[in-house]
Amino acid sequence: MQWLVLGLIVFLGVHSVRIVADDWRTQTIDRWGLTAWKGVYSLLSLLGLVLIVVGYDLARQAPVVLWSPPLGMRHAASLLTLLAFVLLVAAYVPRNALKARLGHPMVLAVKLWAFAHLLSNGTLADLLLFGGFLVWAVFNYRSARRRNRAEVEGMDNEDAPAAADGGAPSASLTATVATVVVGLASWAVFAFWAHAALIGVRPFG
Repeated sequence: MQWLVLGLIVFLGVHSVRIVADDWRTQTIDRWGLTAWKGVYSLLSLLGLVLIVVGYDLARQAPVVLWSPPLGMRHAASLLTLLAFVLLVAAYVPRNALKARLGHPMVLAVKLWAFAHLLSNGTLADLLLFGGFLVWAVFNYRSARRRNRAEVEGMDNEDAPAAADGGAPSASLTATVATVVVGLASWAVFAFWAHAALIGVRPFG
């Protein structure tokens, strides 16, 4: 369990710098240069991710059961995860309405993914892993929206709405439909095949 906890501290810690120390981050990038910052950031993120994967796998071999979720929670989790996949795709498809309306869809996707897995899993390792990501996503989203509002205050009224929604341009119906279709397809591949192949658990089996 200690490797899982250490991995969460490293991974979520690195990804929380902008939440708790945005000015320090800016100053460090100015001193080191953007390339060096990204290099250290990526290496620490990779280290944290490896520790999380190894730690969670070890914890699953001797699970500490805290509660037993009802079977119906699996169906709720599947629906929430489907929505999370659509939001994840929305973070990368330009000019889709989800990103324009919600702002920061990737962080929202992490929220749904983590909450879904808390509903359907009841071990201590699950609580640490998915609970940790859920708490991080909540604070990260609040921080990102706060930065958006600060940017709006420094803009003319004409530019303010776009900045308030994460700086996204006007939405395209084609891009929005493509986002939903790709998200649904990605979820289907992961739910019916990749989840079992990579994680060893069949969501629908």
